[in-house]
Amino acid sequence: METALHQTFTEKKSKRIEKYLGTNPKDAKLTLSYFTVSFIALLVGGFLGLLQGLERAGLLTMPAWFDYYQTLTTHGILLILVFTGTFLVGYVYAGLSHTLGGLIPKVRKMGWIAFTLMVIGTALAASQVIIGEASVLYTFYPPMAASPWFYIGLVLVVLGIWTAAFGAFINVANWRKNHRGQHLPLLAFFGTGIFVLLFTATLGVTYEVLTLIPWAFGWTDTVNVLLSRTLFWSFGHTLVNVWYFTAVSAWYVAFPKIIGGRQFSDTLARVVAVLIVILNVPGGFHHQIIDPGFTEGLKYMHVFMSLSIGFPSLMTAFAMFAMMERAGRRKGAKGLLGWFKKLPWKDARFLALFLAMATFIPAGAGGIAQTNFQLNQVVHNTLFITGHFHLTVGVSVALSFFGIAYWLVPHLSKRVMTPKINKLAIWQIIIWMVGMFFMSGAMHTVGLFGAPRRTAFSTYFDSATAASWNPYLMLLAVGGTLLIISVVMVVYIVFHLMLKAPKGETEFPIAEEEEDASPTPKWTERWSLWVVLMIAVISMGYVIPIVDLIMNAPPGSPPFKTW
Repeated sequence: METALHQTFTEKKSKRIEKYLGTNPKDAKLTLSYFTVSFIALLVGGFLGLLQGLERAGLLTMPAWFDYYQTLTTHGILLILVFTGTFLVGYVYAGLSHTLGGLIPKVRKMGWIAFTLMVIGTALAASQVIIGEASVLYTFYPPMAASPWFYIGLVLVVLGIWTAAFGAFINVANWRKNHRGQHLPLLAFFGTGIFVLLFTATLGVTYEVLTLIPWAFGWTDTVNVLLSRTLFWSFGHTLVNVWYFTAVSAWYVAFPKIIGGRQFSDTLARVVAVLIVILNVPGGFHHQIIDPGFTEGLKYMHVFMSLSIGFPSLMTAFAMFAMMERAGRRKGAKGLLGWFKKLPWKDARFLALFLAMATFIPAGAGGIAQTNFQLNQVVHNTLFITGHFHLTVGVSVALSFFGIAYWLVPHLSKRVMTPKINKLAIWQIIIWMVGMFFMSGAMHTVGLFGAPRRTAFSTYFDSATAASWNPYLMLLAVGGTLLIISVVMVVYIVFHLMLKAPKGETEFPIAEEEEDASPTPKWTERWSLWVVLMIAVISMGYVIPIVDLIMNAPPGSPPFKTW
């Protein structure tokens, strides 16, 4: 009798847990709070980007109290750090909650602590830019020096990220303890990898910032500029790939379900996640490929390391096309490309993710130009780099985030996307793509003609060469105008889905694996091994140059304020 009652209670509890996976009100509130900050940052940063584009085209001049470089710095902080960072944490925590049976109370509390630290840190850093004390751009390279409070704000943001990361690790460890012998659900596996890579990426830049704070206060006279640049790029490029990693997780987990298909291979997906973690950090060195102070042999090694990041991307491309073809053929598609017509083109969730994937093909190809000596010298510090960045982050990542929001926000808020809002979302995606085509296309082209990045509009003493850039800069401004229209639309849609859409149940799309797929091997679960391999690869790339930069340090530099 007691056994039967216990079994009945267990079944009811299981059903109750299943019902609230990912929609537990406490977990949902946490993720929706992160998303609120994320999309507010997108809105404000988007308007600053428009002003920046209009000034770059010579169509307006920013006032002295908030000039072009303040605009550019704030735009970078809000979109590169806040929009992406808060979205990433909210999304991964929702995924952990859904797939692991809810967040444990301690982890939920850590999520709120991380949220508070990130918001306070962002406000502190942004305030210094607004008052004119930190126009050092997103990269904040020394010897340009911001107010020390700017760097302290960045430290708080990183502490928030670390708190969120360790909260995720604790939740995963708790699940493993209670589910011995089982594979970690794929979305939680990706979430673990995302936070492992993000935590590792922030170690170098944290040390850099901790050396810049006493330098900015005047407590130390000089700073090692080349070491600071090297530590920054151990973070800067890896951060971009953390966002890409986040997008890829949705491509593998949610995308197949949205198109009515299945995961191509759970094993392949986990191998891709592991490779992204192991190979990524040394790839940032190609941002310094023309810097002095490094041997050609070392740079050649980093060229190979940078190109190796493409391997998991090629594996992903294969898996995505395989999933789409199989899904189409299940629906009766005939011929070589008949499956293409069977895709759900009128579903905004699909369209956003598909265009994000498709755009990563030319975006990745453009990245190859920056990983070798000859091509890098053509495009380094030109608008080509900015155009590439807007394809990778502005399309492949941002559109993936929009697509995720279009099902995750209504799922968490217990609402549904109506056909009318879905149609509006499709137009938002189309306008975004057209705007990015004009803006990024113009940046790529004018960059090849020598137009520099990080600079306000200038005629360069009425130079004929600079004048030839003007038509392309006008197209840049047109693209920026279309993009801000799309930004307003997506922010409206997200908050409508959060607060005003009809009540109802929206699915958290988790795809099942193909029936004929091979069992996932247990060695994929050995994160301790993958972390050791990651440390080994990072050591190969960074131990020699960092030791050399410390032992044979170039002359340090005092702080400079150039604005």
